[in-house]
Amino acid sequence: MNIATGFRNIALANAALVMMGFCAANAVAADKMVDVGKFEYEGACASCHGLAGKGNGSFAGQLATKVPDLTVLAAKNKGVFPFDRVYQSIDGRLELKAHGTREMPIWGRAFRMQSSVFFENSPSHDSESAARSRILALTEYVYRLQGK
Repeated sequence: MNIATGFRNIALANAALVMMGFCAANAVAADKMVDVGKFEYEGACASCHGLAGKGNGSFAGQLATKVPDLTVLAAKNKGVFPFDRVYQSIDGRLELKAHGTREMPIWGRAFRMQSSVFFENSPSHDSESAARSRILALTEYVYRLQGK
């Protein structure tokens, strides 16, 4: 299996998980909060970055590039979490040519497509806003993974 096929399979599996998650989130009692960022991370990131964000996910060994340890992003940036850079990396619209080819899936596009499919019959649905909300929750969760 090549990398593109692997990412496509992961994206399809994640789309199914997200749709199931929306249904499950609606079934959660009002007194229980859903950690959307953690949910998104486990569905979209953990297979490569690992549950703890250390870069040791089950899919990491199949990639040509070493998967980054997400728990040290702030430490490598003089103690400041690079929120915008993380957001842009997840969204995928900003590609830094100096960093080489992009192996990480472009989750912004995937989130917009999943949102469009899930809410296709809703006239007031804005897939861009829905994707942005998911990316913000995911970025905030990566912030919470930072080591002390």
